[in-house]
Amino acid sequence: MICFVLVLFGLIQDTSGYDWVDGPVKKSQVEDLHCPGLYCGRSEISETTYSACGKCERGWRVYKGNLNYVMSNQTSSICQECEEAPEIKDWLFLAFHVVLVACLHWMAIDLTAKRQKLTQAVLTLHACAAGEVVLAASITVLLTHPAGTWTIHSCRIERLSDWYTYFHNPNPNYEKTLNCTQEAVYPFYTMIFVFYGFCGLIMLVLRPFLASKLLPRRGRSSIFAALYFLPILALIQAICGGLVYNSFPYIVVILSLVSSAFHFAFKLNQSAKALLIGCVKDSRSAVILMGHWVLHAFGILAITQIRTPGPDLMPSLALVPVPALFYIATVRFSNPENFISDSNRDGTTIYN
Repeated sequence: MICFVLVLFGLIQDTSGYDWVDGPVKKSQVEDLHCPGLYCGRSEISETTYSACGKCERGWRVYKGNLNYVMSNQTSSICQECEEAPEIKDWLFLAFHVVLVACLHWMAIDLTAKRQKLTQAVLTLHACAAGEVVLAASITVLLTHPAGTWTIHSCRIERLSDWYTYFHNPNPNYEKTLNCTQEAVYPFYTMIFVFYGFCGLIMLVLRPFLASKLLPRRGRSSIFAALYFLPILALIQAICGGLVYNSFPYIVVILSLVSSAFHFAFKLNQSAKALLIGCVKDSRSAVILMGHWVLHAFGILAITQIRTPGPDLMPSLALVPVPALFYIATVRFSNPENFISDSNRDGTTIYN
């Protein structure tokens, strides 16, 4: 017991606090530039001086590499301006939100219209919803730095924690907590909120007139639906933006498979022949099926990120129709009518 106490006392004596300078420093003091925490940095306040450790300005961040930076004085803690072009995954992430909002608009219009066929009124509302989303996305890109261009300057996303800088504010030596919360994934966090805001605003300007004229009593329901799902999507982005960024390709693939199965399951005639003929003769069913295939292809492209478009991508895209064909081929094994029971004279149940 005495030996344990002595060893513990020795460890305490050898333990030293985190060494850093709390306050502005001169540029010449290179050894004092490092800051605690993953996202704390120093900004230039004059030609000879850097600011105290804190959050970087919007559009700036620090890159500290691996997680063993804490006790290293060689780590750069100078805020750097984000001037990198988005990677393929970043563009696909933005496209995912555009496609998601467009699909939810189309679904709301289709469900509220309650038409068995694609009428001119329904197609006009679908086209209006698509135009709203494209216009909102275009305005969002044009307003993002550099404004007025179709390019985006962004920060490089290194890890999941870049989306949740609030949970990584350091408390060096347990003295005080440094507020270094910032948009380390600039502009992919706030850009989505701007896009959702423009979607709702443009919809409220354009859609009510068309909806009241083309679908007098039911058209407004699609607008009310959008006023519900847009705030919900914004809340999901606020809480789970990083998780969605890392998993959206698989979300698209799974949702396309599930929605395709639901589409076929709601058909009254569940025979394989009727389902197959309906995909060709029924224009509404054909359009919905093609939409599912496009979503499935988008998910595959997002997973592969188009890194190997030759030998790997084309076989993967060839698998896009497989889920629909698999459902049609196996529908006789899952049709509830094949499990209808009847009672015989002895009171036992016979399954056909």
